[in-house]
Amino acid sequence: MSETKKILIIGGGYGGVWAGKILEKHFRKTPNIEITLVDSKPFHTLMTELHEVAGWRAEPESVQVNFRKIFATKRINVVQDTIKKVDFEAKKATGTIANYDFDFCVIGVGAEPEFFGIPGIKENSFTLWSFEDAMKIRNHVEHIFYAASMELDPAVRKRMLTFVVAGAGFTGIELVGELLELRDVMCRKYYMDPKDVQITNIEALPSILPILDEPLRAKAEKYLAKRGCKVMLGQAIVGAEPGKVLLKSGEVVETDTFIWTCGVKGSSFAGSLALPMGKRNRIDCDEGMRSTQYPNVYVVGDNAGLMVNGKPMAQIVESAHFSAEAAAKNIIADIEGGERHVFKPNYHGFMVSIGGRYGVANAGGMKSSGFIAMFIKHFINMFYLFNIAGINQVWEYFKHEFLDMKNRRTFVGGFITHNLRFYWVLLLRLWLGLMWLFEGINKIGEGWLNFAKGSSSGWMFSPGVVQKGVVVADAASAASAAWEGAAETTTTIAATSAASGAWDAAAETTATTIADATSAASGALDAAADTVVQGTEKVYKAVWDLAKPIFDPQSGIVTWFRITFMDGIIAYLPYSFFQVMIVFMEIAIGLALLGGCFTWLAAVASIGMCIIFTMSGMFSWNQVWFVFAGIVMMGGAGRAFGLDHWIVPFFKKWWNGTRFARKWHFYADDPSK
Repeated sequence: MSETKKILIIGGGYGGVWAGKILEKHFRKTPNIEITLVDSKPFHTLMTELHEVAGWRAEPESVQVNFRKIFATKRINVVQDTIKKVDFEAKKATGTIANYDFDFCVIGVGAEPEFFGIPGIKENSFTLWSFEDAMKIRNHVEHIFYAASMELDPAVRKRMLTFVVAGAGFTGIELVGELLELRDVMCRKYYMDPKDVQITNIEALPSILPILDEPLRAKAEKYLAKRGCKVMLGQAIVGAEPGKVLLKSGEVVETDTFIWTCGVKGSSFAGSLALPMGKRNRIDCDEGMRSTQYPNVYVVGDNAGLMVNGKPMAQIVESAHFSAEAAAKNIIADIEGGERHVFKPNYHGFMVSIGGRYGVANAGGMKSSGFIAMFIKHFINMFYLFNIAGINQVWEYFKHEFLDMKNRRTFVGGFITHNLRFYWVLLLRLWLGLMWLFEGINKIGEGWLNFAKGSSSGWMFSPGVVQKGVVVADAASAASAAWEGAAETTTTIAATSAASGAWDAAAETTATTIADATSAASGALDAAADTVVQGTEKVYKAVWDLAKPIFDPQSGIVTWFRITFMDGIIAYLPYSFFQVMIVFMEIAIGLALLGGCFTWLAAVASIGMCIIFTMSGMFSWNQVWFVFAGIVMMGGAGRAFGLDHWIVPFFKKWWNGTRFARKWHFYADDPSK
């Protein structure tokens, strides 16, 4: 196979991205395969989270995953362009800025709202099926609450504070949940009573969330009622006018916010393609996701018109993944030969969040609600993000869903959502740095850099273990010097004992007389004092000796650490190098913290040194604050009155452009290349 094969993926949604990942991974080392993905945006949109943006729970960037993050260093060309038409006979797609030849084409251009021909709906409603839709709702809701707070006419104000969501499927119920939470936030902001705000859900069917089992539907409906949502079931909408929603029953609901979530169809672009078409702009295809007319054209996700057990393929994320997997593997089979694949739905379940605090789920055969359901939903979202963009994107998701979340709009409440201001930890950073600085300076004063006197760190090793560079004779002479000093002291004491004898004899008589005179008086006092002290010790006995080492120097864990690391590794380093290294580390940590320079690394080094000292049996309980202070420093404390204010952005930009960061999705923020 020497001829270059070109694979064109139109659309960077769930199906297009998944197909691109599979194809790129398989053909990564095949130079004559060229893969191109074209999308009108520079980012992949997390469609299932749009309601969070619309409801002001998450920031807009939280649903955007940059294509550079997904495909960095990968052998796939990502082009931002809008495809206008596709000539399947000539195997060429025409875009706004370029033309794209292809041998194989994957169509995954997504869907758009379906209005079912009902008059006035399209012109008088908001929809929620794109990033732009979410932003329109987000901005409108903020504006309408502000305008209502200034409105004096009660009738107009009531209409402004009535929010209507049509459709009780996943999208509709999730958006209703967001609006219920947002209602409370906006009412606090604009000094209004939440009772004046009406959230209404209108559904033509007799129940909400028809795809779920009855017990879960009942729980969801009960939660909505508890939160003050008005659910109107069995009410078909027959039209809409400015400020009005018209029902089949003849009832008219007045509102300035009417949001339509009653169904979708394949995009208009998909419907304009010269391909055999089913209902709602869904392209006819076989079980291998191949167009029934062109064997080199595949369709994925919402564009696929595949019938499964007599019903159209479900328009959900897992369908996009399964269809993309079948399409990608069949393109591989077309190029290399081998077994062909068919669409095999293996749905793991359905999860619906009703705001940030409550949800219902039927996942893996387990029905759940509340905390467990929300945990499952977040876990699945993070699993998906890990597969397409690595641990960095998972961390970004965790931050915006929990750490940065405002107004307690998470299922764990507000326990972990408040950020500590950097300037409040400034003094702690300076004090921690000062302590490390003086730890190093004190060691210099103790002779750690005076190598003429030999090792100052030999006590850190087992008896009999000699550090590299230590002369054994010198070690022995130092020990004998101590003995000689002790002997000299003994001789001096003996020489002076005779001279002091006479004085002792003279003083003895006087001392005896005085002692006898005071003995009786002091005896009573001593007895009383002993009684008081003993009683006090019983009552105020020390509970915890904070000066005591965390691990006893002779304990098993310290012995293991000393033998394994100190005796087994560090002893082979020249003692002079080891002592310089320890002194340098302590002073460097201190200066870095004082200057707020590379504070995160200094904090990690600080914690590491504390762990080493603890395992060596030298760290006491009243020094544990070093560790906790180091953890606080890792939160970016160097950016407040520190050099990290300039250093961190510079190195983040450099790091995010490295091949390692791009290859393993290990970004500090967003890619810089």
